[in-house]
Amino acid sequence: MGLMDKVKAQATQLAQKTQEAAQEGKARLDQAQATRRGDLLLRQLGAAVFAERTGRGTPDSQATIDQLVSAISAHERENGLNLTGTGATTPTAGSPADQPGPQSGSGTWSAPPSGSQQDSPGGFQPGQTFFPPPED
Repeated sequence: MGLMDKVKAQATQLAQKTQEAAQEGKARLDQAQATRRGDLLLRQLGAAVFAERTGRGTPDSQATIDQLVSAISAHERENGLNLTGTGATTPTAGSPADQPGPQSGSGTWSAPPSGSQQDSPGGFQPGQTFFPPPED
């Protein structure tokens, strides 16, 4: 095989790898855009339901909610939908959201006053989020 044949074969392989990488990048971009669109629809639905439930809805709030539910259902059929709440908005290990906040003068931490806290020592439930006590 001549030198030109080897160069041509390598160029063909490189072109194929480049095309595959471009297709993978496009697929990732399309998925990211679909995820953002789904998140936007869910946020709009949440805002509409919140407004309706708090008495701040408009006369067409129910129609808007129904339309958003239909749009979300269609989006889910086409692209899937992640309702677990994980993703870009979830803090990662080592991020500032994982660091405890400034401690109050007492130097203690307490859980927010909600639910039954009698099942475990100290009144805290496993996996419960801790908040600093309110400052006086």
